[in-house]
Amino acid sequence: MKKISSPSIIESAGNKPKVIKEYVGRVNSDTNSISIAKMSSPPGWKEPGQKPQFDEYTIVLNGILKVESRTETVFVKEGEAVIVNSGEWVRYSTPNEGAEYIAICLPAFSLDTVNRD
Repeated sequence: MKKISSPSIIESAGNKPKVIKEYVGRVNSDTNSISIAKMSSPPGWKEPGQKPQFDEYTIVLNGILKVESRTETVFVKEGEAVIVNSGEWVRYSTPNEGAEYIAICLPAFSLDTVNRD
């Protein structure tokens, strides 16, 4: 058993500051198999597109998260979730209002495997 007393704050990519609190992952718990983080994105935030080598499961706690793939765009609202499979190009943003959401990556998020544009 390993208790996580507090998250690590991870630097984010994008045009505005976004708060990433990693509870489980490579930085905070030395876990390579999964990462679990709470994200807080301001209105107007957007990040570069990416083609990650991990599956990402996202649950929106409040606000609206815009998720773009090569073929579609979805708006994920409070209480909804989205799954992006490994190898799929994706871009996340919060264009009209901010959002708080939980991101779970399998295997754990890594700068080496996110493959940003």
